[in-house]
Amino acid sequence: MTPGRLLFTAAYLLFWPALMLSLAGDWRWPPGWIVGGWFVAVGASTMAWLARKDPGLLEERFRKPGTGGQSRRDQIMIYLVTVGFVAWIVLMPLDARRFHWSPRLPLAVGLAGVACLTLSWLLLFRAFADNPFGSALVRVQRERGHRVVTTGVYGWVRHPMYLGATLMFVGGPLVAGSLAALAVGLALIVLLAVRSLDEEALLTRELTGYEEYRRRVRYRLLPFVW
Repeated sequence: MTPGRLLFTAAYLLFWPALMLSLAGDWRWPPGWIVGGWFVAVGASTMAWLARKDPGLLEERFRKPGTGGQSRRDQIMIYLVTVGFVAWIVLMPLDARRFHWSPRLPLAVGLAGVACLTLSWLLLFRAFADNPFGSALVRVQRERGHRVVTTGVYGWVRHPMYLGATLMFVGGPLVAGSLAALAVGLALIVLLAVRSLDEEALLTRELTGYEEYRRRVRYRLLPFVW
């Protein structure tokens, strides 16, 4: 983690909560602090852990789209997810706080959102801790000795990182009380599901042992569902 990357990461993590609270027009908006604080905590804790325990994976996470053999289709998928993520962030404060497009949701819904975010943090952190090849790009990392990871959360579902993101895309809007952002979050989940199919097709073709892993771990994203 160079000083430049450290500065970029800090600015990136702080930008999104600041954007949410700014768009809300209320810097004391509690859901904004909860979702924004969660985002900063997850990003900072994961980056700190990788910098200390797995600098190789941290370097891989900084790899630019389009490099390392990433397909054009996966580049487009990343750009779509990025646009959707921005819309997801922006809609939460605009809908729930500034314009009140969504009706006020019960407290139990917000608490369910907090539970989703908590489980999301656990899954995302464990996915990075368990898989030293958890690249942001769909590619086979031959130069890093890429192998199939079958332990930890990868023994439960084949894409625990996507499951963590799924819980984030649902939990954030529930905490904020934004049905508009929830709709965008569901669309993003569909994109992740499609990407998981592309990823599995590549890994089955090019990564030894992945076909056997698919047979052993039955569920891609949602345990007992799919």
